[in-house]
Amino acid sequence: MELRPASTFHPAPWARGPHAQTILSHLWKSPWADLPWIQEDVDLEPGETLRLEVLTGRTNTVVVLFHGLGGHSGSSYVRRNAELAANQGHNIIAVNHRGSGLGRGMARKPYNCGSTGDVAAVIAHARRRFPGKRIVTVGFSLSAAMLVLLLGRDQHLEQPDAAIAVNPPGDLEACSQRLIRGLNRLYDRRFLNLLRDHVQGRTDAPILPPMRTLRDFDAAYTAPQAGYADRADYYAQCSCGDYLAHIQTPLVLLTSEDDPFAPASDLGPASPAVHRHQERHGGHCGYLSAKNTPLGSRRWMDYAVDHYLAQLT
Repeated sequence: MELRPASTFHPAPWARGPHAQTILSHLWKSPWADLPWIQEDVDLEPGETLRLEVLTGRTNTVVVLFHGLGGHSGSSYVRRNAELAANQGHNIIAVNHRGSGLGRGMARKPYNCGSTGDVAAVIAHARRRFPGKRIVTVGFSLSAAMLVLLLGRDQHLEQPDAAIAVNPPGDLEACSQRLIRGLNRLYDRRFLNLLRDHVQGRTDAPILPPMRTLRDFDAAYTAPQAGYADRADYYAQCSCGDYLAHIQTPLVLLTSEDDPFAPASDLGPASPAVHRHQERHGGHCGYLSAKNTPLGSRRWMDYAVDHYLAQLT
């Protein structure tokens, strides 16, 4: 797929290195518009409902935003990119995965990297809600991996017309092993705390055993609750790196070589339908730029998503 590439990312001098990019991008406060969202639900099965936030625009495009692990539709990166899409007049759907954000208490099963059926259900809802419109999905981190699996492995499910995947973990086993080493333990602890709180907030929550890492959580909860034989089975079935070669739907893959736990090197060869934009620096969904982007902020990731979205619509 031939697209005009986004400009090369140059890291801010005060945010050099993958950890500085990853952490400071999370701490850096960026305002976003208070959009007139309305809430809608997607019923997956009895007791399993997704809560969406929907904004009606004026163009022929629907932008569907999927958050990363531990996030929700109100996460900063979702809200910022929703505002950019709204500025272009697009219809927007911001998704809460099972039990996340506004959907807390509305699902019993956990979402996981293999929850492509949930993603497809949202796309199907978008087609019913906005008939005849072009559906473009944008996924960050874990949701980016879900999109790759949906497009490359599960082509029998409802598909978008185009997609953008930002920093997907291509090899879940390797990713989980990196998370328990060095400074990556900061991210691992944060993911674990968010997910443990997510589970314990349920009225029917199972009693979780003591756990120190995300690997422990996936072994004790994610894998068995989602129907996998064990953690190894979950990681093997839901690693998306080898499925890029099978993708037929236009996909922009945005990655960084220095992502501290989900580097671009974990992703295999891609089909001609994939536009691969690989940066040397940026960390994990960081990309704090040395200079303002054409959008007027230091958020290069937001600029790149906006840049490619304009060409996919």
